[in-house]
Amino acid sequence: MRAATARAVGRALLNAGLTLVIVLALWWAVVNLTGISPYVAKGPAEVWDFLVSSADAAANRAELMPLLGQSLADAALGFVVGMLTAVVLAIVFSLSRTVEAGVLPFALLLRSVPLVAIAPVIILITGRGTVASVAVIGSIVVLFPALASVLFGLNRASRESLDLVHVYGGGRAMQLRTVVVPGALPSLFAAARVSVPGAVTGALLAEWLSTGTGIGGSIVKFTASARFDDLWASVALITIVTLLLYNLVRLAETVVLARMGMGSSVQ
Repeated sequence: MRAATARAVGRALLNAGLTLVIVLALWWAVVNLTGISPYVAKGPAEVWDFLVSSADAAANRAELMPLLGQSLADAALGFVVGMLTAVVLAIVFSLSRTVEAGVLPFALLLRSVPLVAIAPVIILITGRGTVASVAVIGSIVVLFPALASVLFGLNRASRESLDLVHVYGGGRAMQLRTVVVPGALPSLFAAARVSVPGAVTGALLAEWLSTGTGIGGSIVKFTASARFDDLWASVALITIVTLLLYNLVRLAETVVLARMGMGSSVQ
């Protein structure tokens, strides 16, 4: 079991490293091979110098790190609210097909409307610059992909296992606790992985449209004032942290599923 877990962790770390290398290579190619003006476009070396090796690097980091912290806090709020809502709705839907038939079409209709189009309505209801607007916008980005994934996982429970619990006197709650939810863990982790970048996107959107704080709000200011070093550095920071968080969730998924004998479910 330990050997299988170690192999799974090794694969997850290798995938994380390859992802980072590919992102850096694509970034370098876009900056250097597309003819964008060096005044506007900053590559990995320029951002490294801006944040690490230049004389002003400490001051630059001191300015950008609070913005990154605010964006991560907003993303965490949207992630938690969206994931909890998705899990609760998926369980309710699995318990009552009537509720699913009545609510799911409305959810799909809401999902088909671009978030940028309905964000002004959300801000009008929740108030500009409020925590509620950040939570709602961020959770909407997370909710629908997570709901679909978790609901799929809950519906995968084997009929034989459910019948066995029923034969021994267990009700629907017992079936959920002992069969349905454990069997849905791969789908739950997959939903969490997808939701991490979604939560960050929702946080940046909420900051841009509502609060004006964090990296999402500062990107507009950096662009307007031609502070392109700050712009590229802030985008690089939020991208790298998002990749790191994604791979941390993937690592947790790998370890948990390997220990449960479900390692083959991890892609």
